[in-house]
Formats: sequence, C-alpha cells, structure tokens
Amino acid sequence: MSDGRPSAYSTLVAFAVALGGFLMGFDSAVISGVVDPVKDRFELSAGELGFVVSCLTAAATAAMAVAGPLADRFGRRPVLLVTALLFTVSAIGSAFAPDFWTLVIARIVGGFGVGGALLIAPIFIAEIAPAAQRGRLVSFNQLNIVLGFSAAFFSNYFLNGYFAEQAGDQSDIAWRWMLGVEAIPAAIYFLLLFLVPRSPRWLAIQGRDAEARQVLARANGEAQADAALAEVFASIRKSQELGKVRYTEVLHKKMRRVLVIGLGLGFFQQATGINAIFYYCTTIFSLTGAGREAALSQAIWVGLVNVAFTVLAMWLIERLGRRPLLIIGTAVMSLALFTNSLAFSSASYGFAAEPATATQQIGELVSPEAQAALLPLAGQAFDDVQSFKTALNAAAGNVSAELRDEVEGKGEDLAKAALQIDGLLVLLAIMAYIAAFAISLGPVMWAMFSEIFPMRVRGVAISLAGFFNSAVSWSVQQLFPSGLETLGPGGVFAVFGSFAALGLVFTLIYVPETKGRSLEQLEAELIPED
Repeated sequence: MSDGRPSAYSTLVAFAVALGGFLMGFDSAVISGVVDPVKDRFELSAGELGFVVSCLTAAATAAMAVAGPLADRFGRRPVLLVTALLFTVSAIGSAFAPDFWTLVIARIVGGFGVGGALLIAPIFIAEIAPAAQRGRLVSFNQLNIVLGFSAAFFSNYFLNGYFAEQAGDQSDIAWRWMLGVEAIPAAIYFLLLFLVPRSPRWLAIQGRDAEARQVLARANGEAQADAALAEVFASIRKSQELGKVRYTEVLHKKMRRVLVIGLGLGFFQQATGINAIFYYCTTIFSLTGAGREAALSQAIWVGLVNVAFTVLAMWLIERLGRRPLLIIGTAVMSLALFTNSLAFSSASYGFAAEPATATQQIGELVSPEAQAALLPLAGQAFDDVQSFKTALNAAAGNVSAELRDEVEGKGEDLAKAALQIDGLLVLLAIMAYIAAFAISLGPVMWAMFSEIFPMRVRGVAISLAGFFNSAVSWSVQQLFPSGLETLGPGGVFAVFGSFAALGLVFTLIYVPETKGRSLEQLEAELIPED
C-alpha cells in the first residue's frame, strides 16, 4: 500500500484504518430503520425496545475498558482485525435473529466491535501519521463515523423501497437486510487491514526497532525516519520513567476544574438527546404522521446535514475557537428542541369530518366493523394522544369487547394516522439541531478532552470522561421509548431542550477557550500547583 510518497502512503493507511469509524457509525445508525418492524415482529415493550437499541452502547463502553490493554499487548492491528470480525458476525447474526434475545446478543457482539474501533482506530492513525498531517488524518475517523451514519440512512431507505416493490409485504424481510448488509463493508475492512503495517510505536515497545524504522520511513520519508524513531523512543522512555498512572491522580483536588469541564461536556453532549434522535429518527418522523418510506427519506436529510456540518466544523474549530462554537451550538440546539416540543405539544388528534376521508385515514389498520364503530368520532379533535385513545376504546367498546381489544391493540397506529401536526417544522427543527450539534458538542468535546487534561494523566482522564459520556448515552437510548409513552414527544423534547439550555449556561460559566494555547500553557492555567 505504497506509491513511494510518504504523504500518500500515510493517507492510504489512515483511510483504511478509519473504515472502522465508518462501520461504527453504520452499526449505530442502522437501528433507526428497524426499531418499528422489530418492535412489531417480536412484540416488544418500550423497555425491551430501548434495550435492543442501547445494548450496543453498553457493550461498546465495556469494550473500551479492555481494548486499550489488549492493543498494548497484542498490537493495534490484531485488535482492529477482531473488531472487523465482530462487525461481520453481528451483522449476520442480527439479520437471521429468530427472537428478541438472539438479536440482543448479536447487537452486543457489534457493540464490542464499536468500542474497539472507536478507541483503537484513532490511536493507530496518530501513531503512524507524520506530525504535520496528524490532525487531518486522525479527523478521517470522525468524518468516517458521520459518513457511516449517512450511509446507514441511505441503505435503510433503499432496502425498504426495494423489498416493498419486490416482495410486497416487506415487514420481515427489509429490516433483516438492513441489519445484514453491514457484513459487506465489514469483510472489506477485514481484508484491507492485512495491507496496513504494524504501529511503529508498538513495534518499538516490543524491541522490533528495524521494523519500526521501516514503517516510519514509508510514512515520514527516509530522511525523517531516524528523527521520527528517536521521538518514539523518547516518548517511550518518558512513559516508563513516570510509571503507571493511578486513578487517584485523576481524582486529586487540583484536577477538580478540568474534571468539571470534561464531565460536564460529556454529560451535555448526550443529555441533549443526540443519540435518541439518531437511533430513533424514523420513529420520531412517523409520529408526525409520515409513512415509513417518508420517515426513512427524512432520515437521509438528517445524515446529509450531519456530514456537511461535520466537515464545516473541521474548518471552523481552529478559526472561531472551541468556546464560540459551543455557545452558538448549544443556543441553536436549545431553540430547535423547544421548537419541536411546541410543535408536538400543540398537535391535535382526530379524524376528518368527511366520512370518506376519515375512512381513508383509518385505512386498513382495523377491520371494517371497527371502522364503522370509529366513524362517529369523525370531526372531533383531541388535545392529547391519551384522550384520543380513550375515546377510540370507548367507541369500539360500545359495540363489543372484541372490537375494543382490536382497537386498543392498534392505538399507536391509529394515533399516527389521526395526528395533525406541522411535519415540515419538525423536520427543519431536527435538521437545525443536528447542524448545531455537528459544529459544537459533537467534535468540540473530543478536541477539548485532548487539550484540558495534563499529559501525565491524559489517557486515564479521557477514558474516565469517555466512560461517563457513554453511560449517559446508554441511559438516554434506554429511556427514550418509555419517555415517549409517559411524557409524549412534546415532553421528551422539552427535557432535551432544557439540558441544551443548561449546556449553554455551563459553557458560559465554566468552559475556557483553548484555541491558540499550547498544551503546556493550558496545563499551567487550568491545573493549580501543589
């Protein structure tokens, strides 16, 4: 994988390794297109549905705790090869899952792959990239993550349409292909990894100096190879002299300020609902009355906006700075989330006054007998979904208990059909939220993690903050379906909007600007001397 030019070689290696980020993004977002059919197929409760979605994040969190030590012992490339296999096994297992628990286990396997790729891929790239290209090449991984998200939304839309046309009833076919198609890029990733070299830093730690120099010569050029190897040796000696970092050092009182900043950013990045919106976006759009195909197509726009504004953030972060982006981003996020809360809260539920139109709304959701029982409700409007469902059950129950049970079982579908809401406003507000997140809390949190923590404890501190961030993400994913049932979409978006507003206040009070300062300057400013 070399054409003789160090820059091109490093770029090709970084591109190959960063495909792990693509798979991570794809594996995380593909679930958005299958939550509704999986819920119906396995008759899941809100809690079980949340677990199907969130178990991947839980497994990824656990994987990050062991991926680092395993990569130190066996090397970066072997660990990435295992992640590629895990992605492949997960995709195939999810596609053929016969029941709830098999699907959960397959998702957990994929979560281990996500955790390993998320942690090791950027480390591998940083260790092989020339210093002048390191920032750009490491950013390949983040860009590939959002490309993976977007590719999953495109794939879901295409497969849903294809099987709707080819098979008619695609309820138990399309979603399996949506989950299984990831096996193709995962297998490609596995094969590409055999073409990339070992990490030069890992080789040097193992005493394989000649091999380390050979890799550095291809990545940096022959003239710079010895100097690059000397820097690697110096870094290794310094780490050995300092000894192993203990968690007590991270929790020392002098670290209080940077821990508050790091944990605060980690909390607000997820508490504002980003992964709930990504993972359940088709469910959210279906709540506006959009059909399945329309909801999947709207998810594509979410993915495209995410990619475009992530690229913009890579350009803005060194020009505007971290703090201004956080202020602008959290302000817009809060406004967008409260807009959605207002849109859903002001929605009404009811069938059209014209009997023919009302019959068309009900469609084939219930039997002709149930349709006839519900038609007297035509023209009535209800302010909330619960009162609407109560009226439906009462109307059907007046005819027979059997019809009441039928209508009660179709309550969610009937509510979607009867919902009167500005769906375009919801879509635009979500796109504004995604754009604001992509230029602020999304990339800025990780950039500041690498800047605010002192070198001595940086690795352990970032792991701690990253673990906390993942735990909040898991909680949001797990609780979102239950939140929709108890608070309704208007209430859930109000909660997310409140956290975004608190994130803005937190930024104004606690978060410093780090642009243009060296890591040593930041350490002196943020960490008081003993």
